Amino acid sequence: MDLGALLTTQFLSVALVFARIGAAMMFMPGFGESFITPRHRLATSLLIALVITPLVAQGPVPTGGVDLVLAFGIEVTLGIWIGLVSRVLLTAMQVAGAQIGMVSGLSNAFAPDIGSFQGSTLIATSLLLGAIAVIFAADIHHVIIDALIESYFTFPPGTMMPGDLAEQMIRAGQNAFYIGVSVAAPFFVMGVVLNVGLGLTNRMLPSLPVFFVAAPVLIAAGLFVLVLAVPTAIRTFISHFVEWLGMMSF
Repeated sequence: MDLGALLTTQFLSVALVFARIGAAMMFMPGFGESFITPRHRLATSLLIALVITPLVAQGPVPTGGVDLVLAFGIEVTLGIWIGLVSRVLLTAMQVAGAQIGMVSGLSNAFAPDIGSFQGSTLIATSLLLGAIAVIFAADIHHVIIDALIESYFTFPPGTMMPGDLAEQMIRAGQNAFYIGVSVAAPFFVMGVVLNVGLGLTNRMLPSLPVFFVAAPVLIAAGLFVLVLAVPTAIRTFISHFVEWLGMMSF
């Protein structure tokens, strides 16, 4: 057996696996956060690729120039797709944070000490960091690695269905919006009840400065509901995220 050909085949096998894993890790929630340097993401991807290559290697490795470039292109595309769909699902927390900030008055542009949308950004960032922390605390990162391995059986190397990938990306956006609105639903109820009550109060007491009374009440009530709703909100996102990782489909 030609040792050079064997080493070349083994290197290309690892490189093809690394192409998919590395592309996915650049966007994957938990692994692909901006505060994790690309060097560490790629190093983690390389280690995972070295470990799982014997598990996912399927068929002969292409050695021709055109076939090899095409194979790398497909693997990188699939990896980017997996990472981006996961990232789109994570934006559900941003949708929820924006809605919560608007309903609770934290994003009121007329409040000089808060500023426009800064309150919504703070809540969205808190929910994002909470979801990322739970991913590692609940060992969901192990599920992510298992999902990347299973992706080779869902999407065998060298095959890609662009139409299905585009459809799933659209469904990811739909699910992210649905999760975000579902998480923010208690705040919608709270906002309706408080605003109706304050409106009736204004009708009975026209001289009452409702804006100055309503803002502290809305913010206090929003923060109180937020404390109660955060565990359920993160659990809702994690359940949908894990469900998608298990099937790679909506």
